[in-house]
Amino acid sequence: MTTHVKPLRKRAAWEALQAHYKKIQALHLRTLFANDPGRGERMAAGAAGIYLDYSKNRITDETLRLLVQLAEESGLRERIDAMFRGEKINITENRAVLHVALRAPREASVLTDGRNVVPEVHAVLDRMTDFSNRIRQGEWRGHTGEPIRNIVNIGIGGSDLGPAMAYEALKHYSDRRMTFRFVSNIDGTDFTEAVHDLAPEQTLFIVSSKTFTTLETMTNARTARAWLLKGLGGDEKSVAKHFVAVSTNEAEVKKFGIDTANMFGFWDWVGGRYSMDSAIGLSTMLAIGPDNFRTMLNGFHQMDEHFRITPFERNLPVLMALLTIWYTGFFDAHTVAVLPYDQYLRRFPAYLQQLTMESNGKYITLDGMKVDYQTSPIYWGEPGTNGQHSFYQLIHQGTRFIPCDFIAFDTSLNPLGQHHDILMANVFAQAEALAFGKTAEQVKAEGTPDWLVPHRVFEGNRPSNMIMAERLSPEILGKLVALYEHCVFTQGVIWQIDSFDQWGVELGKALAQRIVPELESEAEPELAHDSSTNNLIHRYRRGKSGL
Repeated sequence: MTTHVKPLRKRAAWEALQAHYKKIQALHLRTLFANDPGRGERMAAGAAGIYLDYSKNRITDETLRLLVQLAEESGLRERIDAMFRGEKINITENRAVLHVALRAPREASVLTDGRNVVPEVHAVLDRMTDFSNRIRQGEWRGHTGEPIRNIVNIGIGGSDLGPAMAYEALKHYSDRRMTFRFVSNIDGTDFTEAVHDLAPEQTLFIVSSKTFTTLETMTNARTARAWLLKGLGGDEKSVAKHFVAVSTNEAEVKKFGIDTANMFGFWDWVGGRYSMDSAIGLSTMLAIGPDNFRTMLNGFHQMDEHFRITPFERNLPVLMALLTIWYTGFFDAHTVAVLPYDQYLRRFPAYLQQLTMESNGKYITLDGMKVDYQTSPIYWGEPGTNGQHSFYQLIHQGTRFIPCDFIAFDTSLNPLGQHHDILMANVFAQAEALAFGKTAEQVKAEGTPDWLVPHRVFEGNRPSNMIMAERLSPEILGKLVALYEHCVFTQGVIWQIDSFDQWGVELGKALAQRIVPELESEAEPELAHDSSTNNLIHRYRRGKSGL
């Protein structure tokens, strides 16, 4: 597939942005605000209960105009329409990209290959709802007649990061009578610690693997099966009462011992990192209940609609994406810090790492050409205020240029005295300090000795977005995730890459499958790797055998 869009550097808007950057690169946010007293109110946008203040970015009205022009020249409107129409925009795998169908209302129509997929989506949601209600109400009993009190989700990548993040984010709404654990790492420690204090007769495992062949997931699943059987006297029939599957491979699910009536499917038009609102979210529904889960889906859908129909200059995902394009393409920004000022969102930056970097960590365009510009930056972060006492020093006074996304809420879910006011004072202060800094004159006016002045100067002019909502709810979480999903999509369109494949993940997996038997064979294997890998394998085998 080829596109009619010019290469990025040859688009008129890009060339205009290059000239524009030279004019304003030295312009300080102090000056921008001094010259435009209303900037803080004017450079803000709201949609679906999300408020975005983007005024503390190193941009002018002309910058925004040119960035919006770049989006238009990149064919963004056509690509958005193509995605929502169910066209196969994941060209290297010849697949539609329809995570938006996962949260479409029951009466909606979303087509792919001429078929409306919404009824299938809601059929699975209805089955998930029935199953969740039975577990939560104690109707589903384990092999010994005990109710289920422990849920262990076994997956990796999108089958783990989304559910684990959502559980932490929505813990306030979860059923506290139940314990939720998440196992993903092939390191045996992950499984061992997850089940250390659990009773097998009260434990249900959700095995999340589309193919039911993923090495890490199935290794952990087999270990879970052995753990269960050991705890329940070895009765194979117990497996069906303590395991369910999120998969499409009915034969392997049945072979494992899971009743296929308790298999929840999804589709090849759902990428793993876009799947937390599919059956992959079964653990989320079990934790917060079907009603809250559907409220979360409604939040996703509201942001989908905003993204689909809103003009680019007021479109929140588009604005955020364009700012990232601006900083990576012209300011040589290599990272973006995501800084949620809510402890429940402590796993949100980790979730975004897969969403952003697996999607846009590409150096080949849709036309098969190597890019000559930066694509995805590195996303990272921790909750505030913890980060302020560790890495914020680098953001404020380091040599790296790091745009920041602050996320905060008007109301705390756990109001305790002054806590929330102090938390919010800190997030506002950090954004202000990054933008405006502290001049040498200001430092001297405080009576600071001359020799100490340079150490206490803050250059400022370090950009940030402020993303706010009333409170963290299932609906708002859906909107936040969709906000970043569509931001990633917009970036990919402008960079002209396929945001929905992940071939870079495959090579290491294939090599690992080759190396596993070389580590486990009793006879010394004939190795044909490079000298370093061969030596490391020999060294591991000697250490493993105690030689």
